[in-house]
Amino acid sequence: MKETTHAMRPSRVLRKLRAGEVAYAMKLNLGDARAAEIAALSGFDCIWTDMEHVPNDWAVVEKQILAAKAHDVDTIVRVARGGYSDYIRPLEMDAAGIMVPHIMSADDAREVVRRTKFHPLGLRPVDGGNADGAYCGIPFTDYLRQANEQRFNILQIEDVEPLDELEDIIALPGLDMIFFGPGDFSQSIGAPGQMDHPLLTETRRTIAELAVKHGKFAGTVGSTGNADELVAMGYRFLSIGADVIGLTQYYRGIMSELRKRDAGSIGSVYSDRPTEVSP
Repeated sequence: MKETTHAMRPSRVLRKLRAGEVAYAMKLNLGDARAAEIAALSGFDCIWTDMEHVPNDWAVVEKQILAAKAHDVDTIVRVARGGYSDYIRPLEMDAAGIMVPHIMSADDAREVVRRTKFHPLGLRPVDGGNADGAYCGIPFTDYLRQANEQRFNILQIEDVEPLDELEDIIALPGLDMIFFGPGDFSQSIGAPGQMDHPLLTETRRTIAELAVKHGKFAGTVGSTGNADELVAMGYRFLSIGADVIGLTQYYRGIMSELRKRDAGSIGSVYSDRPTEVSP
């Protein structure tokens, strides 16, 4: 009987980016597989779930990855800045990519690449016995090759410290995507929330230009209002929206309508009462 071998699930995000298209992500704060599946069913290319700011545990993340995969949607996990296991666990659970926050120098970036890419790009620890390796169903060397081709790292620039080494960072072999985080960056330059600050605007543009120059992908946070502008700069991966924002707006919209209705009903009740006449 012929032995069955498996291939790693191709990344939807990489497929679109390598074809010159734009890939769209939805940020998830809610630790629920159903929230991931709703986003996947909506047509996003990937969801990204968070372990930097959100109290998710590995079991929650694993279920979100499975829910997204069921609809051929990638999952990105923003990792906590910890040991190398924090970087490789999401990949072994078959996340398509990891996002590493607050890259502070070229040396920092090199270490991330070393931990997240297999030979010859890095020395990521090997264990093909998990979901990404089809539980030992992919031969050893094929597993390494497919992981380097179909799984990706995203390094975040959100501080002033790495700016002098920005080109060295983006040019690194094995770096797949550079991601500009404007919120933390605005705080880093002493202008919290000033998204039109000249240095922020300049850095956002420079990152996209350098990514194009060195054949890398650039990503950032955007909106439906500025997506065209960001794509024109050279950004091809856009995170637009978040589950908590959607729910907040939806709930507030309902309550706003109900309060208007209540106010109208109360006014109607009082207007229908007979006018009292003093004796």
